[in-house]
Amino acid sequence: MKNELYQKLVDMYAGRELPAELEIEMNTAASNDPELDREMMTLRSTVDTLHTLDDPEFTEESYHRILMKLYARGAEIEPQVPASSHFQYHLPLQG
Repeated sequence: MKNELYQKLVDMYAGRELPAELEIEMNTAASNDPELDREMMTLRSTVDTLHTLDDPEFTEESYHRILMKLYARGAEIEPQVPASSHFQYHLPLQG
């Protein structure tokens, strides 16, 4: 349980989501633990790098490639297809 808490705190530190007081405490703890310091710094630099990159482009081809991978792994997915309009009744407007 305590280890999970530390992992969540380090993740929040990497994303700059901690309040200033907790960030100071994390930096203090890292100064006494070289492994924690290394993990915090590498994760923060990774998150900062990811934020500077452009968003990936999600195309129709990407959608179908992901769908085929899911099918290959045995997922039973039925994409939602909008109902055809010729199956709908046209109701008269009452005015």
